[in-house]
Parts: sequence; structure tokens; C-alpha cells
Amino acid sequence: MYVGKLVFSQVMEHLPLHTFRRCVARYHGEHKVKHFSCLDQYLSMAFAQLTFRESLRDIEACLRSQSSKLYHLGIRSTPARNTLANANAVRDWRIYCDFAQSLITIARRLYANEPFGVDLRETVYALDATTIDLCLSVFPWAPFRSTKAAIKLHTLLDLRGNIPTFLSISDGKLHEINILDQLLPEPGAFYVMDRAYIDFERLGRLSEAGSFFVTRAKSNLKVQRRYSHKVDKTTGLICDQTVALTVFYSRKGFDQPLRRIRFKDPQTQKTLVFLTNNFSLPALTIAQLYRCRWQIELFFKWIKQHLRIKAFFGTTENAVKTQIWIAVSVYVLIAIVKKRLHLSASLYEILQILSLTMFERTPLNQLLTSIGTDSNSAFHDTQLILFD
Repeated sequence: MYVGKLVFSQVMEHLPLHTFRRCVARYHGEHKVKHFSCLDQYLSMAFAQLTFRESLRDIEACLRSQSSKLYHLGIRSTPARNTLANANAVRDWRIYCDFAQSLITIARRLYANEPFGVDLRETVYALDATTIDLCLSVFPWAPFRSTKAAIKLHTLLDLRGNIPTFLSISDGKLHEINILDQLLPEPGAFYVMDRAYIDFERLGRLSEAGSFFVTRAKSNLKVQRRYSHKVDKTTGLICDQTVALTVFYSRKGFDQPLRRIRFKDPQTQKTLVFLTNNFSLPALTIAQLYRCRWQIELFFKWIKQHLRIKAFFGTTENAVKTQIWIAVSVYVLIAIVKKRLHLSASLYEILQILSLTMFERTPLNQLLTSIGTDSNSAFHDTQLILFD
């Protein structure tokens, strides 16, 4: 008797499978494949992400224990450890990269009107990179230091919904500034970044494309003040100036006026100096924009804690990139489900619930909308409180 779909199948229903098939065909992902398809590989790896599996043997044991339900999960071939390892090592990682990008496009449309802390119509991006440490003897293709390997995950995060719109995976030696060469600037958008991305020639290209940047100035910045604007010092602002670069090579790369804003954080009492090429926004809004850059740090912390991208299932470059892109696509998929079902729960809460209910048949909206409704009634006034 039919009693409903499994929770895993209900989540995967939000995937655009026609787009996935086009990505597979684009890179000939199923050339000479007879049984274990690219979709089987993706669903197995997505299952590992959602249920926090730690190894290929762990994935195999869990799925084989539920072999009677694999067909209802959408997996048509029972995955073996060697088969999954070979698929991760051989099948082109760009299949899952392109598919993740298509999910990102869907998610950005859903979160287009999402507030992010600053009242601004334009799109605001935060740009940064995080390092994932690896063992040099196991991952020799990712050099970092003489005795250490690492990869860098360069991310451009749309602050409306915290959706990653651009990701690039490189070895640990690549400096963050080189990623600006790969970006396609969006006219009218704001790019918020830290001091590691200060290269005036590259920032000049952003400005020429009609984009705006907000960054912090280095301590050795040489500029000439041209004009000072009035500021309300009760807000923490110290000065708002129009300046020009004085060093020859800096001025050669960026031969335009810059706006320098000095701000003292009322909470930390730390003085910050911002640089931007935008002269229309209030100075306090520029300071608030840079404060929103912290969202990308929280994003890196979140995915390292809750997605499997620190313990890899394979050692080849293709296997590592495949796992990272599938992890990103799962993150974006959960964000899509959250928006489509109008859920108030956080992504963390949704993932925790899904990790325990993959093989249940409860309707997804009923399962996830009940998060937190009964938690308050479970506490008594006499119960000790650990944290206020």
C-alpha cells in the first residue's frame, strides 16, 4: 500500500533533473557506463552530505542496509565502495560544478528580495577565501608549504540569502588577489572585501565596469586629501574624505579619486579606514556594508562544520572537486527548499532534522514546519538553564 514518498525523495524533487542530464551530456559523463549512472553517484554523495557520512565504506554500509528502499530514493544501482570511488575519481567534476551553478541561479531568484542588514537595492557581494588543510603525502597535487598541502575555496557570496554565486578551487599557493581576474563585474553591484584584495589595477577594472568596491585601507597607503565632507561624529564617523593616490604605480592602475572613510567602532573602540569608489551613499552606510562582510566568515565556518568538505572520500583532484561541488549544491538545495516551503527554521535545524529522517515518509512541509513548535513546552520553570 502506498503511504507516501521518503523524505530524501521529497528533498530531491526540488532538483532540476533535466538540467542535470544536460550537464552530464555536455561532459560525456556516462560514456561506457552500464549500471552506476551519474545521477546514482550524485544521489549517493548527496545522501552522504545530508546524513553526515564519514567514508565511502560508511556510505556503502548505510545504503546497503536499506537496499529495499534504494529504488524509492531514486538510486537505481546499489552503490559499492569501489564503484563510487572510481566514479568520483574519473567522472568530470565540471558536471557537478555546472549543476551547482544552475541551482545557485534558482536560489538567487528566490532570495532576490531578502534583507541582509543594509537598506540597499543594489546587489552586494562579499569576496573572500578559506584554506582547507590537507596531507602533502596524500594530496601532492595541492602544494601549500614545504611540509603541508592545502586547497583554497574562493567564494563570492551574495549577501541576500548568503548564496555563493562564484566559487573557485585552487591549490593553497594561489594568492587571493588573482581571483579578481576571474570575476565578471556586475554593473551597479557592490563588492565588499578585505585588505588582501587591494590591487589598484584590478580595482580599476571593477570601477571601469560600473561596479563599486568597499575595502579596508592598508596602513602604508599614500594618498593626498582633496576634500573633506561633514560627518556626524556621534555615530562613530571620524572623517569622510575625497583622496587621490600619490604613488606612481598605484596611480597608474587607478587614476581616479577615491573616498576614504575613518570610523571608530563604538563596541570594540577599534578605528577602521575604508576605501571605496562610491561617492553617493552615506558614509555610515559604507561602514555598515563592510560590517556585513562578516557573513562570509560565518558561511565558511558553517560549511566546514556541517558539510563534508574537510574529510574527503578520494585523494585525486577530480574526487576532491567533485565532493566540494556536490556539497555546495546540497547547501543551495536546502536553501531552495527552505524558501519554497516558507520555513522559518534555520538551515542548521533543517539539516539536523533531515539527517535523522531520510527513510521516513512524513510530508516534508509537515516535518520541517513543526521544528521548534514543541520545544518550548518541553521546558519547565524548575529546569536549570545553562546559558542565559
